[in-house]
Amino acid sequence: MQTLSAVMVHVVGSLINLDHPGHYINWGFIQISVANLTVIILMVIVFILAILIPFHRPGGGGDR
Repeated sequence: MQTLSAVMVHVVGSLINLDHPGHYINWGFIQISVANLTVIILMVIVFILAILIPFHRPGGGGDR
């Protein structure tokens, strides 16, 4: 019987077909794959959200 992690690897691997050439975007001398650009955009969004969303402070005290 397979372990849960091995089953998850097969399930995720079957959802995404990685057996084809990547897609690239060219802006003059800049060339980047769509996958890398997607990751960069998601990282920037998470970074901006981390700055803008206030963290809950235990005790509800005022600013120091």
